[in-house]
Amino acid sequence: MSLYLYETHLHTTEASACSHVDAAEHVRYYKDAGYAGIIVTDHFFNGNSNIPQNLPWEERVDLFCRGYENAKAEGDRIGLSVFFGWEANFRFTEFLIYGLDKAWLKEHPDILSWTLEEQYLRVHEDGGYVVHAHPFRVRPYIKEIRLFPEAIDAVEVINVGNQNNEFDKQALAYAKKHKLPFMAGTDAHGFDSHHSGVAFQNKVEDIGSFIDSIKSGKYELIQPR
Repeated sequence: MSLYLYETHLHTTEASACSHVDAAEHVRYYKDAGYAGIIVTDHFFNGNSNIPQNLPWEERVDLFCRGYENAKAEGDRIGLSVFFGWEANFRFTEFLIYGLDKAWLKEHPDILSWTLEEQYLRVHEDGGYVVHAHPFRVRPYIKEIRLFPEAIDAVEVINVGNQNNEFDKQALAYAKKHKLPFMAGTDAHGFDSHHSGVAFQNKVEDIGSFIDSIKSGKYELIQPR
């Protein structure tokens, strides 16, 4: 049986300062790689964002969402599903947020003042899902490894961008210890030589059904390929 492949962690040049590929290029790349869909998770304003800080909140959100919107337009054109998310940063500890939308961001201009625990509660109140991204990554910009098992829904246990299997092994052990679901993603910033994600037996129609499928455990992790 053919599986439907989905990228869960991807950055575009439209909103992420560290990305090397724009949204439409990502879509064409993943279509050619045999994926059914992607989740655009650009760095939010408290992370490595390229959105100017001195603009009104709604204008900032509009600019931030261009990566997703450009990807969605290209995906609709060539037949690749594109879903919205973002990567939030708390003192260099990062989280993927799924299940909410542009309107939700516009309605919460105080989001940057929230604690990590407040983020989890508020996201959950409105049906969102929180994944701890690359929890054991070591980089010069990461001051310390911090774990918050009570404020997440899942753990990214495969992250191609780590470029170190030991970090993934530690993340897997952490997820097992706390009985948290496993997630996998490329952390795509360009045309990566390997990519990952999750696979389902059935196509998911939207981010809500994606989250439901993760909660049900009816998925597989894509080993870097």
